[in-house]
Amino acid sequence: MLLPAERLRERVQELAREIDGHYDGRDVLVVVVLKGAFVFASDLVRCLASPVEIDFIRLESYGDNTCSSSEVCVTSELREPVEDREVLIVEDIIDSGWSLRFLQDYLTERGAADVKVCALLDKPARRQVDVTADFVGFTIPDVFVAGYGVDYAQCFRNLPDVCSLSDE
Repeated sequence: MLLPAERLRERVQELAREIDGHYDGRDVLVVVVLKGAFVFASDLVRCLASPVEIDFIRLESYGDNTCSSSEVCVTSELREPVEDREVLIVEDIIDSGWSLRFLQDYLTERGAADVKVCALLDKPARRQVDVTADFVGFTIPDVFVAGYGVDYAQCFRNLPDVCSLSDE
């Protein structure tokens, strides 16, 4: 176990206070990156006092299951307009950075007034693109993880904790 459920709950509440402090009562469009961020985002938005609207986007990067690629595409589009809006991307994990960079550019090109990032997990040892999150739950070492919405081969999303996976 890398991060127990109780510590996750505490940190989500702390992140919500940080985010509320930033937005100071302004409306924000929360863009949840599917599938991995749905559990985290659900807990996070329930802790926010800021007025939020929620939308979902699904990205896919081509490559094998352990390597990210710079080839990113949208497989499920946003339904809400982003033009002239403050947008908060909610991501499960920042790894190579390719997907996050793509999404930041994608939202900016569509006219978002401001794009901020909240990531549950940050794994800087794997970074290939210079991206950073504005709000980070935990910085983790270069290990494969699953649980709390994060999957390994579409399994383990339902675990209440974030766990590191061994080669077995």
